[in-house]
Amino acid sequence: MPQTFDVILSGGTLVNQDGEGLRDVGLRDGKIAEIGDLSRAAAGERIDCRGLHILPGVVDTQVHFREPGLAHKEDLESGSRSAVMGGVTAVFEMPNTNPLTAGEAELADKLARGTARMHCDFAFWVGGTHENAAILGELERLPGAAGVKVFMGSSTGSLLVADDAGIAEILSHTRRRAAFHSEDEDRLNERKDLRVEGDPSSHPIWRDEETALRSTQRLLRIAREKRALVHVLHVTTAEEIALLAEHKDLASVEVTPNHLVLADDAYTRIGTLAQMNPPVRAARHRDALWVGLQQGVVDVIGSDHAPHTLEEKAQPYPKSPSGMTGVQTLVPLLLNAVNDGKLTLARFVDLTSAGPLRLFGMAGKGRVAKGYDADLTIVDLKRRETIRNEWVASRVGWTPFHDMEVTGWPVGTFVRGQRVMWEGDLVTPSTGRPIRFQAAL
Repeated sequence: MPQTFDVILSGGTLVNQDGEGLRDVGLRDGKIAEIGDLSRAAAGERIDCRGLHILPGVVDTQVHFREPGLAHKEDLESGSRSAVMGGVTAVFEMPNTNPLTAGEAELADKLARGTARMHCDFAFWVGGTHENAAILGELERLPGAAGVKVFMGSSTGSLLVADDAGIAEILSHTRRRAAFHSEDEDRLNERKDLRVEGDPSSHPIWRDEETALRSTQRLLRIAREKRALVHVLHVTTAEEIALLAEHKDLASVEVTPNHLVLADDAYTRIGTLAQMNPPVRAARHRDALWVGLQQGVVDVIGSDHAPHTLEEKAQPYPKSPSGMTGVQTLVPLLLNAVNDGKLTLARFVDLTSAGPLRLFGMAGKGRVAKGYDADLTIVDLKRRETIRNEWVASRVGWTPFHDMEVTGWPVGTFVRGQRVMWEGDLVTPSTGRPIRFQAAL
């Protein structure tokens, strides 16, 4: 008798741990059931993927979906809808909501809000604070917890641990890799007078390179003293890339598509829509991030999707809030880089699926391999599209990349075997479940 599958993806080019080649993929009960020539197998549905590439499901390890407390900007449903429309199958969501995700009850509340309501799978970072430092070793191993996130410099929300003693206390209790927003709070306070009212181009002058470098130097020193693993989020400076290359034994590195594509001329073009923390900087820093990516210093790409309404962004700088959308544009921007020769498709997969698996210990995700969850991102590498605000499914409905032409586009999103997005349509809504982690099994 022929093998039988729920779904067969046929004729596509699969990119996985075995390389790149024409292979069929059979899905059964939400898992990858078989890879190879399945032309004689039976299936409830056979999807023609000729001319398309089948990738492991893209994981965005840094998003802010604003629920609870700030749902007028985004909520778990709308943010995850934006994710799957862009080919993202799973997200790690940040703790600077209201209330803060800093305890077991708040984490459980988010898990309940997301289950069967979010369109992709999900995990939630737990905010590290002075008050909960002693119990972080327990909180980081709760089901659905991505790990511990710490703000060393103030950004959106009230989470802040600015002192060395507080960082040391947190890293005394974490066992998983803790993530850090690395900007030096003392220097930020010292330089506030450098902000020019109505001029967002003064943002990277206030939050300058030294603000980032000084904080990352402090973090690496403390992490080494505590023998702790750390993850430096949204790295933006050439100096940090050089420093972090010397500390790969303990520190992993994230960069965002925003900092890989934009430079400081964006403040002239789109004003406060280019405002984020840490800032978009001069082109020399953008170029250094690409070198760090190509040299293997960078481990993962996260979008830092952090939406604000256009009305909020229209306030004159510095009253305007920092942050921009990004989860839906992550895949198109990186595929465009593949077509530009800045990135190989294998490196794309490493940064967006294998990297998150390796760093954070996801269970059953991050590979197209037999027995793994059938999380798949289907892309057309040759498709030319123009990114537009109207395409963005986020509640705020805008992107800093409006009118940008790209080559390479997400065609389909599969989450645990369910075809959630296909050809720009949401076809199977609300299937999201918490990501499982080896540390919590």
